[in-house]
Amino acid sequence: MDRREFLIRSVSFAAGSFFGIGGFSRVFACGESDLAPFCSPRIALIIDDIGFSFYRTRQFLDLEIPLTFSVLPRLKKSRDLAIEIHDRGHEVMLHQPMEPSNPEIDPGPGALYLGFSGEKIARVLERNFESVPFAVGVNNHMGSRYTECRDDVNEVMKVINGDGLFFIDSLTTNRSTAFAAARRLHVPSACRNRFLDNNPVESDIHVQLRRLIRCAFKYGHAIGIGHPYSETVRALSRFAGEFKKCGVSLVPVSKILIAQDATQT
Repeated sequence: MDRREFLIRSVSFAAGSFFGIGGFSRVFACGESDLAPFCSPRIALIIDDIGFSFYRTRQFLDLEIPLTFSVLPRLKKSRDLAIEIHDRGHEVMLHQPMEPSNPEIDPGPGALYLGFSGEKIARVLERNFESVPFAVGVNNHMGSRYTECRDDVNEVMKVINGDGLFFIDSLTTNRSTAFAAARRLHVPSACRNRFLDNNPVESDIHVQLRRLIRCAFKYGHAIGIGHPYSETVRALSRFAGEFKKCGVSLVPVSKILIAQDATQT
């Protein structure tokens, strides 16, 4: 056993002891194979609902950790923020508004509603992408009703596939068909594992981050979604060192998909 393999196994054993998780041998079994770059557990953190505030977005940019920013379309600051995020070296996604279950809630401009034709869906998405330059993927904003409808979601995935983008299912409903639709149409895709700040209290966000780490060790990767709250940026600032201590890499969400696809081939 060389030094590199020893260190990898030592980290996996220590993490297993610390988190009380089994199955680490499977995660780290790739050793010196072609999958070696993906042996270390990976976490992608997506910050949703970008587009309202330069100040809030720049707080996250100033953390100087790999983050993926999902930008709402057609807001006054959407385009400029997408450009700034890209220029600062971070990944940009379109945070696509979709119809929620509650008809009294407005998902915002550029939303998709059930019953739109395939042509209208394509037009809406095209305009949304124009307002969010450099977007390399999509995740849904709201959409608890929309993502349950397989036919409408299929039309969305056809557009995403045609544009060569990836899709992350935010899982705003446990009956979502979006991830399954994406996989059927061979769209690179994944589901979020944790919302970090449904309860925007710093101590609770730390709890969710620890759960996300446990998930990453169990499956080899995990995706967390947060929002531009002051509590979230403070929690990430104070927690950032824990990822390194645990042997977890923070990566753009596209890297999760690359690792996922590599392990499935």
